[in-house]
Amino acid sequence: MMTDMPLTPLLPPMAQEDVADLGLPQSCIPWPLDGRTDAGSLDASAPDLISSLARATEGGPWEWPQKPVIFISDPHADAESLLRSLVAARAIVREGGGLGDFTLTPFGRSCQIIIGGDCLDKGPSNLDLLDSLALLVKSGADVVLLAGNHDLRLYLGLEALTVRRGSLNAHMFVRMGKKVMPLLKEVFDRYPEANAATADLPDEQTCLELMVPGRKWTRQFPKAAARYMNAAAIAKEMQRLKKKTEKFAVHAAESGLTIRQLYAAALKCRELFIDPSGRYAWFFRSMKAVHQSGSFLFVHAGIDDQMAAQISSKGVAHVNRRFRKESRKDPFVFYSGTVANLMRTKYRDVDHPLTETGVDDLHLAGIRLLVQGHVNQHDGQQLKSKHGLLHLEADVTLDRHSRRSEGLEGIGTGATIIYPHGSILGISRDYPHAKLFTPERILQQHGLAQ
Repeated sequence: MMTDMPLTPLLPPMAQEDVADLGLPQSCIPWPLDGRTDAGSLDASAPDLISSLARATEGGPWEWPQKPVIFISDPHADAESLLRSLVAARAIVREGGGLGDFTLTPFGRSCQIIIGGDCLDKGPSNLDLLDSLALLVKSGADVVLLAGNHDLRLYLGLEALTVRRGSLNAHMFVRMGKKVMPLLKEVFDRYPEANAATADLPDEQTCLELMVPGRKWTRQFPKAAARYMNAAAIAKEMQRLKKKTEKFAVHAAESGLTIRQLYAAALKCRELFIDPSGRYAWFFRSMKAVHQSGSFLFVHAGIDDQMAAQISSKGVAHVNRRFRKESRKDPFVFYSGTVANLMRTKYRDVDHPLTETGVDDLHLAGIRLLVQGHVNQHDGQQLKSKHGLLHLEADVTLDRHSRRSEGLEGIGTGATIIYPHGSILGISRDYPHAKLFTPERILQQHGLAQ
């Protein structure tokens, strides 16, 4: 059995009623390498972790961030879960029941807060989440915002509503399918001008044709996409789009919108998010593809050999410049390429590959651990070895929609904190203890310390 310890030496104390209300653990244990609470022995996955940890350290000692880093990923339009997670990390104190009633703590002012992507979709409110995030930035917090695949899909879909619409991207709006409907309904309900704009729009059928790909697209897309996708991938994309197009009007009706209202909301959404003066233009403008702090690389999903080579040779700033340029230049080519793979990969056969070559490149660049979201967990944060690279999977299933569908109780709460003194703390309401990962200590325990 692992011996638990009080959490207070690692974090400032929290009021007992807050701990109970948030469902947070009150004790801490050394990080169980096999994922169990009573990890007294190593299971089949632990040797891979030890091996990857030793390999990562061969190039030299870890460089820890100069100030604490709080990583919270995949809030998925649930502002309450984001705020509770910031409370769990002791970054904010809430002063009332509203989503804007909070102030930064001294610890919060001393930290860098990284939002690991996927701020959008699922619910309950995309706009509330973004408003709370904007207030966090306005409060003076050092916030880094990473792009997630759900965030990108909105951007690319809204871009497909313009004159830039062509054979490669005409399907990108309808490709969002049912997931975009709650946001469009929010925009339509919150902004009366979207409702008023319907008077100047054409009939339902014409508005539908402005959002979904036409008959010409079904002939043009396979030819245009052949340069970027294999035949099987193109066929799968065509099949997916056929189903989504057929159900598009149904999903609109289920959300309470006519097609004309939906199109009006889409145009207003584009104004809010894409126009430089739009209220939420800051959201896409401030996004990064990747962030590095010391020996830690932060992305939404993962990495492949091409990106590893570029980070090693040219640095993360180069990759972020590519992200900004390519996402705006040719949306479809970008989304199917290696930069967007940072937001999409699950290391499947269809994803851009990560091999030992890429891992070696990252280690040469001083990167020891990749911190990600994208893969939601039900037992708190998880350490994994993927192709020899240490990953910390830190999506702890925050949003209420996912939690209901996956059988988890309550509102998601959790955060990952990386300390300059050389340890990582994982907090989640779905695990009975906070987990403390100290690489140097593990290496010493296994006789691998340098």
